[in-house]
Amino acid sequence: MNNLNNTNYDIDLSDGVITFKNINTTLGFVRYNETAEVEYIFVNPMFRRQGLAKKLLSIVEEKTKIKPTPQDPISPLGEKLFKINKQGIN
Repeated sequence: MNNLNNTNYDIDLSDGVITFKNINTTLGFVRYNETAEVEYIFVNPMFRRQGLAKKLLSIVEEKTKIKPTPQDPISPLGEKLFKINKQGIN
Protein backbone atom coordinates (compact mmCIF):
# COMPACT_ATOMS: atom_id res chain seq x y z
CA MET A 1 0.00 0.00 0.00
CA ASN A 2 2.53 2.59 -1.07
CA ASN A 3 1.54 6.16 -1.83
CA LEU A 4 -1.57 6.16 0.31
CA ASN A 5 -4.26 8.68 -0.44
CA ASN A 6 -7.62 9.51 1.12
CA THR A 7 -9.33 6.71 -0.81
CA ASN A 8 -7.25 4.07 1.04
CA TYR A 9 -8.20 5.11 4.57
CA ASP A 10 -10.78 7.01 6.58
CA ILE A 11 -9.94 10.04 8.71
CA ASP A 12 -11.71 10.22 12.06
CA LEU A 13 -11.60 13.68 13.65
CA SER A 14 -12.61 14.11 17.28
CA ASP A 15 -11.65 16.55 20.02
CA GLY A 16 -7.91 16.20 20.45
CA VAL A 17 -7.50 13.00 18.42
CA ILE A 18 -7.09 12.39 14.69
CA THR A 19 -7.12 8.77 13.48
CA PHE A 20 -6.35 7.27 10.08
CA LYS A 21 -7.90 3.82 9.69
CA ASN A 22 -8.96 1.39 7.04
CA ILE A 23 -11.36 -1.54 7.21
CA ASN A 24 -8.70 -3.76 8.82
CA THR A 25 -6.61 -1.63 11.17
CA THR A 26 -5.56 1.74 12.51
CA LEU A 27 -2.88 3.20 10.27
CA GLY A 28 -1.95 5.99 12.67
CA PHE A 29 -3.21 8.58 15.12
CA VAL A 30 -2.20 11.71 16.95
CA ARG A 31 -3.37 13.03 20.31
CA TYR A 32 -2.97 16.78 20.89
CA ASN A 33 -4.30 19.70 22.94
CA GLU A 34 -5.73 23.12 22.00
CA THR A 35 -2.26 24.67 21.92
CA ALA A 36 -1.10 22.06 19.36
CA GLU A 37 1.12 20.22 21.84
CA VAL A 38 1.35 16.63 20.64
CA GLU A 39 0.99 14.19 23.51
CA TYR A 40 1.31 11.08 21.36
CA ILE A 41 1.72 10.25 17.69
CA PHE A 42 1.77 6.74 16.29
CA VAL A 43 1.96 5.21 12.82
CA ASN A 44 1.52 1.46 12.40
CA PRO A 45 4.93 0.02 11.39
CA MET A 46 3.40 -1.46 8.23
CA PHE A 47 2.45 2.06 7.05
CA ARG A 48 5.53 4.05 8.07
CA ARG A 49 7.66 6.10 5.66
CA GLN A 50 4.61 7.06 3.60
CA GLY A 51 4.05 10.56 5.01
CA LEU A 52 1.23 9.70 7.43
CA ALA A 53 2.86 11.29 10.50
CA LYS A 54 3.51 14.51 8.59
CA LYS A 55 -0.06 14.47 7.34
CA LEU A 56 -1.37 13.99 10.90
CA LEU A 57 0.72 16.97 12.05
CA SER A 58 -0.52 19.10 9.17
CA ILE A 59 -4.13 18.38 10.17
CA VAL A 60 -3.32 19.36 13.78
CA GLU A 61 -1.89 22.63 12.47
CA GLU A 62 -4.92 23.16 10.25
CA LYS A 63 -7.35 22.60 13.14
CA THR A 64 -5.47 24.65 15.77
CA LYS A 65 -3.84 27.28 13.52
CA ILE A 66 -0.63 26.62 15.50
CA LYS A 67 2.46 24.66 14.42
CA PRO A 68 2.50 21.43 16.46
CA THR A 69 5.17 20.89 19.11
CA PRO A 70 5.94 17.73 21.09
CA GLN A 71 5.29 17.31 24.79
CA ASP A 72 8.09 15.85 26.92
CA PRO A 73 9.29 13.16 27.05
CA ILE A 74 9.93 12.67 23.34
CA SER A 75 11.16 9.44 21.78
CA PRO A 76 14.09 9.34 19.35
CA LEU A 77 11.69 8.70 16.44
CA GLY A 78 9.46 11.55 17.59
CA GLU A 79 12.45 13.85 17.85
CA LYS A 80 13.43 12.98 14.28
CA LEU A 81 9.88 13.59 13.03
CA PHE A 82 9.60 17.01 14.62
CA LYS A 83 13.07 17.97 13.40
CA ILE A 84 12.06 17.08 9.83
CA ASN A 85 8.66 18.76 10.22
CA LYS A 86 10.32 21.95 11.52
CA GLN A 87 12.35 22.14 8.33
CA GLY A 88 9.13 22.09 6.33
CA ILE A 89 9.93 18.92 4.41
CA ASN A 90 6.74 17.39 3.00
